[in-house]
Amino acid sequence: MSYDVYMHGQVLGTHSFLLKGDFLKPDEYSELSAKYFLPGGETGTAATVLASLGVSVKLDGTHIGTEVAPLLKEFYKDKSVDLSSLYFDPDYEGLMDYVVIAGLVRSPMGVFQSLYERGAKRRWSMPKEEDVIGCNVAAIDPFFIEATQAVAELCVKHEKPYVTIDCRHDSYLHQHCAINVVSKECTSSEVYKGKSLEEIFEMLVETTDGLVIITSGEKDMLYGRKGVPMKRMKPFSVEVKSTLGAGDTFKAGCVYGLLHGMKDDELVRFASACSAIAISRFPLPLNPPTMEEVKTLVESV
Repeated sequence: MSYDVYMHGQVLGTHSFLLKGDFLKPDEYSELSAKYFLPGGETGTAATVLASLGVSVKLDGTHIGTEVAPLLKEFYKDKSVDLSSLYFDPDYEGLMDYVVIAGLVRSPMGVFQSLYERGAKRRWSMPKEEDVIGCNVAAIDPFFIEATQAVAELCVKHEKPYVTIDCRHDSYLHQHCAINVVSKECTSSEVYKGKSLEEIFEMLVETTDGLVIITSGEKDMLYGRKGVPMKRMKPFSVEVKSTLGAGDTFKAGCVYGLLHGMKDDELVRFASACSAIAISRFPLPLNPPTMEEVKTLVESV
């Protein structure tokens, strides 16, 4: 069976809590305005957005368990998202995180570091070659070591262009990508300490033939390719309700643009519009951007 996009990465259950007032303060009571348990993770959120945009998706990556699997199956039962490659572990509740949100500020919590502790059971799957073969484009989260490398190598082998996120200039994933979306999580890492965003951008574009995009929240995005001048684009201005899923939605917009052969300027603008719509609402999984909304925003400025 063929599908538009193959995605390998973090698929989990997110417990989100939207505060009525300002962010948490020590020893002070805070009132919730809403709370949800919905699909999340970089790959899970991006898949939800892509399905809303009319794209068919096949997921793999994180193992799912007794708490997360029922959530995912119920949520995606009427959406164009195929969960059949996700491994179900009956002895595992599944990966979950907990996020407290107040407008521009959020604090995620979880047990992600325990996945990498010495002796920990591996909680992610190696890719299936037939899944990569069956897609038109792919998206790869850079979190699963040998599995992540294997997905990228299969994409190269079968000439499937892929989008990735937060990959260093010296990584295989970056060097062979179609698009690398780089956020503060990567640019503030030790390897780039003391370097400006412009210097980091040059290091990135010189080591790939793909499109490099550096995002900085409400500040200008930097983007471009090797051999051409760097460009800047201001993000769309919207009233922010929650920033949860903003980066994942931007990635989804990039995947959509790659799938449909958009030029770089159009793709970055499209992805930015997707992200802007995402942060204007809560919860994102129940209110993902639609194509009509994205087109309206893109054409409005």
